[in-house]
Amino acid sequence: MLRFVVASIFIAIIGIGYSRYFYPCENGDNLLPFDSKRLKKDLNENLYGQHIVSEVVLKSVSKFMTDINPNKPLVLSFHGTTGVGKNHVAKIIARNIYEKGDQSKHFLTFISEHHFPHKAKVDIYSAQLKNWIRGNVSSFPRSMFVFDEMDKMNPRLVETIKPFLDYTPHVDGVSYRNAIFIFLSNAGGNVINKITLDWQREGQKRENLQMNSMEMETQILQNIFNDESSGFWRSSIIDRHLVDHFIPFLPLDLKHVRQCVLAEMVNMNISIAQYPDLAERVAREMPFFPPEEKIFSIKGCKSVRQKLILYFDE
Repeated sequence: MLRFVVASIFIAIIGIGYSRYFYPCENGDNLLPFDSKRLKKDLNENLYGQHIVSEVVLKSVSKFMTDINPNKPLVLSFHGTTGVGKNHVAKIIARNIYEKGDQSKHFLTFISEHHFPHKAKVDIYSAQLKNWIRGNVSSFPRSMFVFDEMDKMNPRLVETIKPFLDYTPHVDGVSYRNAIFIFLSNAGGNVINKITLDWQREGQKRENLQMNSMEMETQILQNIFNDESSGFWRSSIIDRHLVDHFIPFLPLDLKHVRQCVLAEMVNMNISIAQYPDLAERVAREMPFFPPEEKIFSIKGCKSVRQKLILYFDE
């Protein structure tokens, strides 16, 4: 207890300018000195086929982490179908902020159907969620919260989060301006897929597609706001413009799936030199859409490891 009090006094004395980079913790789980070049390298080397995501995440996270006095928390909403890298990018951000990366106790993930499974208990969940967020930010201002399956989350719980995302200096005596909130959702994925497919059918290069192309961000926003099955349905979080960026994760094509297979081969200590054709073979066996053209992967890079195991055992 004494150590905690001393640490708290120490933080108060050294002030905001230093604490934005380093918060002492009893378990040694500290913030890394933020380095935008390190984050850029990590995104370039470990994220495949998501040029829009890389650009927006790099700029928004770098600006936020180097802002001495942000006026609100950083709030990002990731949208796309399964297997396109939403969870992966959240973990990349975490490992560029915390010494222990996504294993940090300050990196908290809530999965809708796991943590909030019963509709009848929404009031209990709401109270718990408020306490969890307040407790963590009170003890560690640079906490990071990831809400997975936002498309399955009860809209009332989404509204519970709203006060922590706003421009209000303090909520019940606690400032949330140094915290990071990331929403992961399949909602809007079909819109993103259609835009990407139409873009490519018009003869445009996928790599030239940007956030403002075909008003992509606006289409995502409208889709999730008007979808009764979405956690963002008629949400005041959208009405009050509290999400900084709605970031589209594009569907992956064959070369991106191949890159995922190669990365998984490295993780599994499978020699690429010894099995030079394995990545191509596995990638081509993944399901693609549309059925007649087979341009984009239906599952992204999800199940790549399981498919690789089957082929490697042969």
